[in-house]
Amino acid sequence: MNAFDVLGDPVRRRILELLADGEQTSGAITDVVRAEFAVSQPAVSQHLRVLREQGFASVRAEGARRFYAVEAGPLSEVDAWLDRFRRFWDQRLDALETELARGKRTTRRSAGDDVGAAEEA
Repeated sequence: MNAFDVLGDPVRRRILELLADGEQTSGAITDVVRAEFAVSQPAVSQHLRVLREQGFASVRAEGARRFYAVEAGPLSEVDAWLDRFRRFWDQRLDALETELARGKRTTRRSAGDDVGAAEEA
């Protein structure tokens, strides 16, 4: 199974999103996923198992609780694939940055004009 097969499932993507915020217990993950996707606890466990077996998540036991964490390694395959497409959005982000800078300059000039007009009055 490659990274895109793993990430192709919306439940597994959601679990990874939860783990991106920090380590989570299996119970906390199950509560969120069951509420959002209306799947059973065994189904959530199966998704966690796939993520573990494919290296996207790790688990550690603390007593009876299981804590899951995201593992970044397999995401490098996705990152490498996306790298070919970054130029498309990098150009747009650069253009947005330019427009935002222009807007700030215009706002400062307008505010300066208002202050100057108030001082003249």
